[in-house]
Amino acid sequence: MSADLVELVQRLGQPDVLVVGDVMLDRYVWGDAERISQEAPVILLRADRREERLGGASSVATMLRALGARVALAGVIGTDADGSRIRQLLTQLDIDHECVLADRSRPSTVKERYIGRAQARHPQQMLRVDFEVRDPLAPEIEARLKQPLLSRIRKADIVLVSDYDKGVCTPSLLQYVIQTSRSLGRRVLVDPIRCKAGGQGEPYGRYHGCSSMTPNRLEAGLATGRVIRCNEEALAAADQLRQALDMEAGIVTLDKDGMALSHSDGRKLLFPTRQRQVYDITGAGDMVLCVLGMALAAGADYDPAIRLANIAGGLEVEKIGVAAVTRDEILRDLHAAQAASLGQQTAHKILDRNAIAHELEHRRRSGLRIGFTNGCFDLLHAGHVQYLQEARAQVDLLVVGLNSDAGVRALKGPQRPINPQAARAEVLAALQCVDYVTIFDEPTPLPLIELFRPDVLVKGADYRRDQVVGADFVESYGGRVYLAPLRQGYSTTHLADRLASSEQRRVA
Repeated sequence: MSADLVELVQRLGQPDVLVVGDVMLDRYVWGDAERISQEAPVILLRADRREERLGGASSVATMLRALGARVALAGVIGTDADGSRIRQLLTQLDIDHECVLADRSRPSTVKERYIGRAQARHPQQMLRVDFEVRDPLAPEIEARLKQPLLSRIRKADIVLVSDYDKGVCTPSLLQYVIQTSRSLGRRVLVDPIRCKAGGQGEPYGRYHGCSSMTPNRLEAGLATGRVIRCNEEALAAADQLRQALDMEAGIVTLDKDGMALSHSDGRKLLFPTRQRQVYDITGAGDMVLCVLGMALAAGADYDPAIRLANIAGGLEVEKIGVAAVTRDEILRDLHAAQAASLGQQTAHKILDRNAIAHELEHRRRSGLRIGFTNGCFDLLHAGHVQYLQEARAQVDLLVVGLNSDAGVRALKGPQRPINPQAARAEVLAALQCVDYVTIFDEPTPLPLIELFRPDVLVKGADYRRDQVVGADFVESYGGRVYLAPLRQGYSTTHLADRLASSEQRRVA
C-alpha cells in the first residue's frame, strides 16, 4: 500500500496554490517549568528562548512551501510591527503576499504560546494568549481584497481556504472565491470554523459550492447536530455535509481514528491511521489540508490523497507547535512502513550520520530534546537495556553511536567483537528506547557529538565528568552531561570470558 503513496509523493511537483484566510503570527516562549510561584498557585516559566512563526492561513502557506509548492497568500494584517514581521517572514519564505492587505483599523492577529519543560521531559504548552479583533472586514477592505483575486485564481492549480473566524472569510468574499474558482475549473478546499453548539451548520453556508472541506469530529458534529462516537456517525456526518453544501466530497477528520469520506459518486469510505506518539495537535488540521490539496492538484483521486494526508497529519502531531512536514519526512515514514510490513522493523532506525543529522534538525525545530550515547554493545544484556532506558528517560529522542567492528577490535582486542556490527545495530534498533543507531569507525565519538549537538550527552556512572569525551563541547552551548547509573553484576567482557571458559570445558 505504501508503494503507491511513495509514487504520489514523487509526482507532487510544484503546483501553484492560492491560500485565502486569516493571516496570523505565532509567537512561542520556551523555558523550564519546574517551580511553583510563591505569589499564587501557578507554575513559573523560566523563559530561555523566543521564536516567531507564521500562523493561521500563513502557516498553511509555510507548510505548502516546505512541501515544494509555489504559494500566493490572500488575507489581511494590521499596520503594526507584528504586521511588518509577518511580511518579513513571508518574504523570507518566498511566499507571494501581494494579496495580503494592511488594514489600519485592526491589529495583526498574534497567538502567543508558552511552552514549558520539566525534568528534561518533552515540552508541553502551558498557556496561549491571543491578541486579535474578530470583526468582519469593512466593505471597502473586502472590495480591495477581491480585486486581485481573479488573476490569482486563474493562475492557481488549486485554492485552499483557512478560516479561523477572525473576520477575513466573510460569506461574500468566500462565495466570490468559490464561484470564481468553479467557473475556472479550480477546486476549492476548506478548513472550516467551528459552529456554536446548536448552530446546526448555519455558518457553513458560507462554504456552499466548495469542492470539499475538512472539519474535525467536533466541528462536524456541531454542524450536523450529531454526536460522532462511531464510524457510522462519521460517515453519516460527512454525507450530510456533502449534500447540504453541494460538495464533491465530504471529509471528516477523526484524530486517532483517521478520516471518513463521502464522495458524490457514492463512495463512503473510512481511512484508518497509524498510532503515533502525540506531542502537540496544533497544526495537524492545516497539514491535512495542505497535503490533500497538493495531492489533488497532482491529479490524485481522493482515496490516495486522504491516505497521504493522514500520514502527514500524523507526523505533524509528533512535533511541538505548528511546524512544517517535508516530503523527505513523509517518504521516510512511508519507507519505514514498507520495511515494517516486510518484517524489517528496525531498518529505518539504522542510518548513516548525515541522514540522522538531517532528521535531528527537523526534530529539534519541533522542540524535542536530543540525547546521545555510544558504546560497543557486543553481547546485549540487562545492564545495557537498563542503561539505555535511563538515557532515553532524559530526552525525547535517543541516538546511539555504535563502535564499528574495527573500532571494537582496537578497544577490546582481536577476539572481539563476538557479534558483527550489523547484528549489533539490529539488536539495538529493536529496543523501543533507541530511536536511531549509527556506526562509527573513529577512535572516539567526538565527530558524531559535534555533528549531532545533543542536548544531553549520556555515559555510565563508572565515568567521571572529566573522562567523558565531548563533555566540554556539549556544555559550551548549554547542553548537559548525564552519568547514568549502572546495573551491577553485568559486563560484556565477563560474559565473553564465561562463554570462553564454558567452551574450553566442553572441548576438554
